[in-house]
Order: sequence, then C-alpha cells, then structure tokens
Amino acid sequence: MSLESSRNSYDVGSLDEATIGLDPLVTLREWIDRAYATEGIGEANAMCVASVGENGAPSARIVLLRGLDDRGLAFYSSYFSRKGVELDKNPRVAAVFYWAPLHRQVRVEGTVTMLAEDESDTYFASRPRGHQLSAWASEQSEILDRRETLDERLAHFAERFEGDEVPRPHSWGGYLIAPARIEFWQGRPNRMHDRLEFTRTNRGWTLRRLQP
Repeated sequence: MSLESSRNSYDVGSLDEATIGLDPLVTLREWIDRAYATEGIGEANAMCVASVGENGAPSARIVLLRGLDDRGLAFYSSYFSRKGVELDKNPRVAAVFYWAPLHRQVRVEGTVTMLAEDESDTYFASRPRGHQLSAWASEQSEILDRRETLDERLAHFAERFEGDEVPRPHSWGGYLIAPARIEFWQGRPNRMHDRLEFTRTNRGWTLRRLQP
C-alpha cells in the first residue's frame, strides 16, 4: 500500500466537554486504563518524550510512564543519557501517547524535575534484577565499540553483585513532568476530530475546544 493512499476511518468514539471531567490527570489515568483493557495495545504506558538540545533542535524517544499522580507524570532514565543531559540544561519537555485501536492521542507539555532519591530508590528496587544490572552495565547514549563489550559489562556487574541486592546507580533515577498543557484527541470520521485542551492557570485548569 502506498503512503499516499493509506487511510483509516476514525469512528470509535467522540469527546464532549460535559463528560471529560475537570482534572486532565484523572482523565489521562482513565484513558490509560482503557488502553490497558483494549486488545491489540501492547504497552499502554508507552509515550514519546521530546527534549531540546543546546542547538535548539528537538530529540524524541519512546519511554515508559512509571508514575501518574496529581504532581504529574514520572519516568526513569540515566541522568547522563542524551535526554538526561538535555533535560538538565533545558527542563521544557513534551510527551505524546497514541493508542491506535482506540483512535486516541494525548499530548502533554510542561517542565521536568528530578524525582527525590528515595522515590527513585523505591522504584529501582522493584525492577527485575536483570533490568537493575543493565542500568550499571550500560552508559546510555555513549558510543559502543562492539556488542560484546556490553555483554561483558553485564556479566561483570552480575558477578560483582552476586548474592547481594543491586543498589541504584547514582547516575540513574526518575524524572517528573509537571504539565502546563494537556490535549486529548479523539479521531472522528472525515478528519473532523475532537480536540479538547486543558491549560494550567493560577486558578486551576481551563478547558477549550480546538479545531481539528
């Protein structure tokens, strides 16, 4: 099928100001729960996070949402990865969720801060042991001479921590996105999509409808 002729009909649902609720973070949780319950969606918590480099160019990658509460959205990474370095220099960030079977998208824009160490420790302790070891073995985003080097590093740390709990590396931890804007998108027939945008103000959230 050609790119020019590939089209889907978006006819699963609609969005209404009267029923979306007053708190977009609560609605986001509801949408994620719906996505988890929908067949054909592998990782409902996958989101594309975009940061900005020193040259002003954006960079984006898929990460997994690991926390959602009234503070915002949490995810975890190496502080020394490309995104970690970029977020340290410029905390402005954007994130996007997309669930194709539901014809739904959520866009989030805001600023990011590092989570407290005890919160990062708690999450790290919950990870499978292999995932913990990989946080030690991989110097994320650094150039690798050969794949075998990474495997050797993983074996080294597996031996180093054998019989012990794996501590969280100080170079790895959590980030919290405090949203200033959240947009809910629902595909509709004939590209007449529903877009409802929440914007944070000093008095809370304001809601407005955007044209598709």
